Amino acid sequence: MSALREALRDLPDTVFADLLESDDAYRLVVDLPGTTAETVDVSVEGRRLVIEARREKAFPPAFRFLREDRSLFLDAELPLPDDATDEGATAAVDDGVLEVRLPKRAAAAATTIDVQEPGEDPDETDG
Repeated sequence: MSALREALRDLPDTVFADLLESDDAYRLVVDLPGTTAETVDVSVEGRRLVIEARREKAFPPAFRFLREDRSLFLDAELPLPDDATDEGATAAVDDGVLEVRLPKRAAAAATTIDVQEPGEDPDETDG
């Protein structure tokens, strides 16, 4: 199991997340009710995806909390998959749902390496 999938299991029980994969990218979808683009920060630090989110709670002034179970903050550091890159990564929040797209690194093209006999100069050309 990938380290990212394992780390998602360690998120608080009140945070729901899906991890999707295509041939060219990963997509992380995190339900963060009460958040907006202004209250969510997403960054890549080293090989970790860092998500910091703050919920806005609005309620009528005549009311007070008797019980408060919805956390106001989420601070998560998630390991990136080995083939993920932050180059071209995107993030968006729509109606309290954060979607982060992490492209995969392009596979290295196959390269043929000429094999030389001992004493041959690889820089010399026939001619």
